[in-house]
Amino acid sequence: MAGHSSYTPKTAIEKWLHERLPIVAFAKDHALDFPTPKNLNYWWTFGGILAVMLVVQIITGIVLVMHYTPHVDMAFNSVEQIMRDVNYGWLIRYMHANGASMFFIAVYIHMFRGMYYGSYKAPREVLWILGVVIYLIMMATAFMGYVLPWGQMSFWGAKVITNLFSAIPFFGDAITTWLWGGYAVDNPTLNRFFSLHYLLPFVLAAVIGLHLWALHVPGNNNPTGVSVKSGQDTVPFHPYYTMKDAFAIAVFFLFFAFWIFYQPNYLGHAINYEPANPLVTPAHIVPEWYYLPFYAILRAIPSKLGGVIAMFGSILILFVLPWLDTSKVRSGTYRPIFKGFFWIFAIVCVALGYLGSKPPEGAYVIWGRILTAYYFAHFIVILPLLGLLESPKPLPASISDAVLSKKSKKLAPAE
Repeated sequence: MAGHSSYTPKTAIEKWLHERLPIVAFAKDHALDFPTPKNLNYWWTFGGILAVMLVVQIITGIVLVMHYTPHVDMAFNSVEQIMRDVNYGWLIRYMHANGASMFFIAVYIHMFRGMYYGSYKAPREVLWILGVVIYLIMMATAFMGYVLPWGQMSFWGAKVITNLFSAIPFFGDAITTWLWGGYAVDNPTLNRFFSLHYLLPFVLAAVIGLHLWALHVPGNNNPTGVSVKSGQDTVPFHPYYTMKDAFAIAVFFLFFAFWIFYQPNYLGHAINYEPANPLVTPAHIVPEWYYLPFYAILRAIPSKLGGVIAMFGSILILFVLPWLDTSKVRSGTYRPIFKGFFWIFAIVCVALGYLGSKPPEGAYVIWGRILTAYYFAHFIVILPLLGLLESPKPLPASISDAVLSKKSKKLAPAE
């Protein structure tokens, strides 16, 4: 059944297809004509950027798989062969490697935008939870992908990170052995990571489908945080936001192209251009930049088990964020105290990333512990108290009122 739709087939072929698979009507009603708040700014374009980057990663990944050999004796050389002997292999490889970083840049902006504007609050809790699930799948996929070149940092990063599971009481050693496929990081480990790295992007695409479904039930949040009250508050997604997203995607691709053509190895590690050697430990083992804040939290705790709990807890706490923030006001625009704490939190996350790139010694460890404590305090102490103590600014009656008031301020004559 096509259901209730404003779509009317115009040709015999369209009518025939509509009666059997109303995919055109579905796209028109749930994408092109989807009512979208009229005041969305460019921070809302990163969802579209992420969708395009996922397609880029899947396509380049499929091409790379055609030439990659998942064996410890041949993996490193197969990557070098892609770079040197495959037509435009260097471009595909650099697009895929730097595309992972672009993916995380976009997702971090997307997440912080959601946190600032309260996009996790009712009725969007499931939307936010699915977003955190997507983030976890991204982290697992990127980690397994980084192991595949089988360079020095790939090997030792895999050894250090997977060995963390051994800290889990009773089951830790069994989990580590299962991840390794044996009693050391070796060929079975590489094969498992290769298989999962190829599979997880498609799982990611499926969860993103659920994420979009969950978005279309309550609709988009907006910078005011005020719920849509009438048709005057919305515009069709096409052409208004398709054009806006297309422009933002084009600008983002210029940024992406800079890294591909001018700094293709800057975001990686030079030592990873050396073949993996189990007998030579690198002086300083660090993960990719997008894991560094969590790596700093891991090292800030003296106990191995405590560090593992803190590291995973720093991500899992995002699942309960909708219930930790007790304020009834969504948008940080109308929460003056929250706004200050939000930017402090953002700075803390960046600082933790910096500390994660440094050796675990001296002042780096002390500051890591201080900032780790603040990270958790933001969620467990600050957000619940702000909802009780903060006095928000008056909210506009509707999105239209907020838009018109901004326009009237811009058009007001100078005194």
